[in-house]
Amino acid sequence: MLQSIFTLIVDTAAGVLGGVLLLRFWMQVVRVRPPNTLGQFTFQLTDWLVRPLRRLLPGVGGYDWASFIGALLVIVAAVAIDLSVVGRFEPQFLVLLSLLRLVEWIFYGFMGLIIVEAVFSWVNPHAPLAPFVRALNDPLLRPLRRIIPLIGSVDLSPLVALIALRIGLQLVSTLITSMATSVL
Repeated sequence: MLQSIFTLIVDTAAGVLGGVLLLRFWMQVVRVRPPNTLGQFTFQLTDWLVRPLRRLLPGVGGYDWASFIGALLVIVAAVAIDLSVVGRFEPQFLVLLSLLRLVEWIFYGFMGLIIVEAVFSWVNPHAPLAPFVRALNDPLLRPLRRIIPLIGSVDLSPLVALIALRIGLQLVSTLITSMATSVL
């Protein structure tokens, strides 16, 4: 029981920190500035890790690789702690489970952003965060919006994107799991 509580705490803390680091990376990719309060939260929560990593990993191609590597380090640390708690710490488990968790976080992060945009569009399309979330989702939804027409002024591209992301997550998870079984 205590193991599961400890694992829950570690996974929650790692999920928040890693998610914010991945958000910071994606904001750089999309070239969008966050609203002031969200930006302060993001930078204050992650600067302790990103700034030292930037000395080792400067941005290449305009991307904030220090944030991405920071998220990867958080994932590896969380998986290592989880494996140590259950007494199954092995390097091959660590690598494969960390890769799987990274993929899950990325896919679930995109799904969460799409759901938030859909809620904003229904509840309050003029909310202060709505343009920011729309800009983060634009690279994912723009190609779908070119293909999928509006139906009665309803945009179904977020629904299609959610289904495609879920299918992609299942495919990648199955691939990583099959790699794990062949390695082990």
